[in-house]
Amino acid sequence: MARFGWPYFDPEYENLSIRVNPPRVSVDNTGCNDCTLIKVDSMNKPGILLEVVQILTDIDLTITKAYISSDGGWFMDVFHVTDQHGSKITDQKTIDYIEKALGPKDRTTAGATTWSGKRVGVHSLGDHTAIELIGRDRPGLLSEISAILANLHFNIAAAEVWTHNRRIACVLYVNDDTTGRPVDDPARLSAVEEQLKNTLRGCEEDEVARTSFSMGFTHVDRRLHQMLFADRDYEGGGTITEMSYSPAFKPKIIIDHCGEKGYTVVSVCCKDRPKLMFDIVCTLTDMQYVVFHASISSDGPYASQEYYIRHMDGCLLETEGEKERVIKCLEAAVCRRASEGLSLELCGKDKVGLLSEVTRVFRENGLTVIRAGVTTVGEQAKNIFYVRDASGKPVDMKTIEALRKEIGQTLMLNVKKVPVSAKAPDTSGWAKMNFFFGGFLEKLLA
Repeated sequence: MARFGWPYFDPEYENLSIRVNPPRVSVDNTGCNDCTLIKVDSMNKPGILLEVVQILTDIDLTITKAYISSDGGWFMDVFHVTDQHGSKITDQKTIDYIEKALGPKDRTTAGATTWSGKRVGVHSLGDHTAIELIGRDRPGLLSEISAILANLHFNIAAAEVWTHNRRIACVLYVNDDTTGRPVDDPARLSAVEEQLKNTLRGCEEDEVARTSFSMGFTHVDRRLHQMLFADRDYEGGGTITEMSYSPAFKPKIIIDHCGEKGYTVVSVCCKDRPKLMFDIVCTLTDMQYVVFHASISSDGPYASQEYYIRHMDGCLLETEGEKERVIKCLEAAVCRRASEGLSLELCGKDKVGLLSEVTRVFRENGLTVIRAGVTTVGEQAKNIFYVRDASGKPVDMKTIEALRKEIGQTLMLNVKKVPVSAKAPDTSGWAKMNFFFGGFLEKLLA
């Protein structure tokens, strides 16, 4: 009998070019007076821009400017970043982390480049089960969800909640409230899934209300974008008020062609905020577009971002329908995380059912949660809620005082008003930024 064999491929061959030309990363605090320059020079690979931006935003760095070039087989980025206080990055541990996370990977460190609490799945936070929820939003829904989990003896250790265009997407990390271990009993999981689905449907039969248990490793913010994108929230037809975004700050998005270079140019002008670049790059990546060049800058409270893209198959955005879809999806990506009004930060000792208690108080005082981040470190809970009046009116300060009296005995409550500007920049005559190909990055990286 004839014997057939397959050619042998060394499994290390795919990474050979990266091992021969490992990434070069520098963190420079001398080249700019008011920010730190982070320069990344490496072999190009699919998704590398999103990976780099994700790492920087995960450690709460603010990207004030960026210059991206990844034509051909090489990837060159320059980021101007500051910390949350607008200062340079001087903490040596943070600098070491940046160099390690963005630099060459080896077998011992390849899996240690993501800070805890930033990925969906039982492995990211240790012994937890991740529950994903999506459905129609309504006042008090988060309170109902957390009450169901508390009644079924699930403890919520962490959660991220986004609402947009009358839709809600949640990723909740839970464990058994007695053992502290993940819940893997099929009957118990089935029971909680059914109750959560019924709650998400509410009074109306919502066919797209979904509950699932995640075992993946998708970044939690990216996963929320994916869930709402799959839910087609960008076609929700909600008003700007429903999107928690003032008309003055509605993103201005222009799509044009760069004929001589063969790119589609996507220009975005909107109110600046943390993680704006991540949200835009994440959406373009998940829509199967590749960013070849980009220029990002912030002018006061506003940001201008320009991306030179092609579809993964090399095609440009030719049809008006495709351009309109990209504009809608990018508007949604910008608005999902944007919040105006009040943010309530609660810190204190963690306990089982804490989220259920807090959200119940919100509901009883006529507040609705439009976005939330829940984290637990050791025995301390830190919860941030962006809230508004359920009737759409500004939150009355008497309501805030009532909250202080009711929950201020056990938790520290910090109230912040998200600033709102009266006027957005005039973009009627907004010209595209000129992107200089070729030499400018060589000078910056020199």
